[in-house]
Amino acid sequence: MVYLYTFLILVGVLVLITLVLILMERLLGDVSEKTITINDETQIAVFGDTTALNALADNKIYLPSSCGGKGTCGTCKFQLLEGGGSIKAIERSFISESEAEEGYRLSCQVKVSENLKIKLPPGLLDAKIYQTIITEIEDLTYDTKRITFDLIDPEEITFKPGQFIQIKVPGIEIVRAYSIASSPNDKNKIDLMIRQVYKGQATTFVHKALMIGDKINIDGPFGDFYLNENSQKDIICIAGGSGMAPIYSILNYLKEQGMPRKVKYFFGARTQEDLFLTEELTALSEEYPNFSYIPALSHADDDQDWKGEKGLITEVVKKRAGNLSNSEAYLCGSPGMINACISVLKELKMPENEIRFDKF
Repeated sequence: MVYLYTFLILVGVLVLITLVLILMERLLGDVSEKTITINDETQIAVFGDTTALNALADNKIYLPSSCGGKGTCGTCKFQLLEGGGSIKAIERSFISESEAEEGYRLSCQVKVSENLKIKLPPGLLDAKIYQTIITEIEDLTYDTKRITFDLIDPEEITFKPGQFIQIKVPGIEIVRAYSIASSPNDKNKIDLMIRQVYKGQATTFVHKALMIGDKINIDGPFGDFYLNENSQKDIICIAGGSGMAPIYSILNYLKEQGMPRKVKYFFGARTQEDLFLTEELTALSEEYPNFSYIPALSHADDDQDWKGEKGLITEVVKKRAGNLSNSEAYLCGSPGMINACISVLKELKMPENEIRFDKF
């Protein structure tokens, strides 16, 4: 009889343990170990029910994600080679048919419910979280500020001219991406040019609340829009508004090398009130014959004293750029502006694979 009671107690304990494990799995998700293999080299272990975006971040591999993993920004793309299930409807608006055929997915929408094999650009593995302190805030125009972030930990950042970082806005837990405006040779700080966006939470914070001495976390660098340093071709740059930032980084980097390549920079604005850094860029064109700065106003009639180019930036490019069959382009601005500029550049014989752009 004692043995029977002992047996029944053991059975009861085993049943109880089983029920507890089932309950834990339902509450916490699958706790078995899965792996994510990155670029056939790095392998990380993943436990529990989580997304690829979060699993990578937990292992200090940071993908850009302006929406914080809600599937509304489309910036956390990666190439999924094995596992992950089929593409979801929410991803379709961010992933083209050709990208889908190559396995591109939004990492925030891929659950690690099985082993995954993924491919990331090599530079993305270098992205880190940086603690910074604000050391300078400068008004460039009525709605655009230049912010200087000195790095605290780590103390240095390595990036390519044209890339971007993300700011984590304190208090409201949102993340926004901004192009780096400073030269990559300034490794202990970065400059951003941030334009006020109507009802934009992040830009309102920057313009209304951010102060010198504030400590802000950033992460990066990110992006495949950057200067092709292996090329010696002539360069056409086209930007509008805060699209100035990555172009300014590229120009400063080339200036530090003595402006070795021929560059024409077309900058579009509505009125003179929207222009900034004009004196500096004009002085740069006087110092280096290889460089030309060509600002244009789309609403020049409101500026009776304006003596420069007038009209849409596409019209000015068409008039001033010439034959571009042996040139490359860097475009930064609104999707509408960039699409129109791409059409003009192709008309001027620029190969489409030499047109690099960053839409925002």
